[in-house]
Amino acid sequence: MSAVRFDLPEVDDFTRPYWEAAADGALLLRHCAACGRTHHYPREFCPHCWAGEDQVTWRPATGRATLYTWSVVHRNDLPPFGARVPYVAAVVDLAEGPRMMTEVVDCPESALRIGMPLQVAFRELAEGLTAPVFRPAAAAGAR
Repeated sequence: MSAVRFDLPEVDDFTRPYWEAAADGALLLRHCAACGRTHHYPREFCPHCWAGEDQVTWRPATGRATLYTWSVVHRNDLPPFGARVPYVAAVVDLAEGPRMMTEVVDCPESALRIGMPLQVAFRELAEGLTAPVFRPAAAAGAR
């Protein structure tokens, strides 16, 4: 029997399109037809105008973002994060408008700058589960 992974998201019927798109190298966001705004994290209703699920759909994102803020994590005692330190926990402003908590990869700490352009990349968390991360836009060619 394998150990339970508390660091992995639970994929359910509602979020399955998001995780399947990530596995295919695409970032999906929720978009509201009633008010025209996009939001993240995924919710069945619009957090801006409260439109219901009949008005809110999945849309592909450009994958472009700018760095809003970050913190370099040098110690994390929770498995499996301890084996990955140091890592950059970040908040990015997506081109579509919402902010997203994520990780910045492939970038030395000294190069991080507020407002720096980023591009989505993807990291496999476990077999069949991939998550979006971000890297500097100039280095965004490889998955």
